[in-house]
Order: sequence, then C-alpha cells, then structure tokens
Amino acid sequence: MLPDLPPLPALTRAEGELLDRYLEAVDLLGRINPARPGDTYRGLRAAQALVHKAAQLRDALASMHQRGETELHGDTLARALRVLDGERRAARVALPPVVAD
Repeated sequence: MLPDLPPLPALTRAEGELLDRYLEAVDLLGRINPARPGDTYRGLRAAQALVHKAAQLRDALASMHQRGETELHGDTLARALRVLDGERRAARVALPPVVAD
C-alpha cells in the first residue's frame, strides 16, 4: 500500500503548467546525463525532445507573465514539486555519488 501523499498546494493553472513542463525537462535532462549509464541513442532522443520541452517551458512562463503572475512563489512551488516527486526526478540530473573502491 502506498503512503498517503500530502495534498498538492493550491496552484494557478499557469503554475501547474509551469511545474509540469519543468519536470518533463528535468526528466529529459536526467536521460541525457553523461554521468549515468545508458546508450547514446537514448541521450540523443532525449536531447531532441528537450528542445520542444524547453519551448513549452518558455511558453508556460510567458503565459504566467502575460496573466500578471510576475512572481514565482518558491515555497509553494517547492512543496508542489516534492509532492510530484521532483526531488527524485531532479536527482537524476546530478552526478551520482562516488563509489568507494
């Protein structure tokens, strides 16, 4: 049985779109990470998709700005990212821990 997750904080539609696009880009960056095992074709496909996701991320931010949402509420968005498994997903972008020989 899965543990109960904390509720997602209240977000505007634009903030939700921003988080979705951000996490999609993070997932792709994790697949491209050269410090992780994998094949070059997988990384190439992820890099190609990243171009499209980056444009969607830009559009989400532009939409927020045009709607008058000119400030990112970091604490709220960080809580939402944690609920959406953002810490695990972003960890794939970082260097893996050093393995002692």
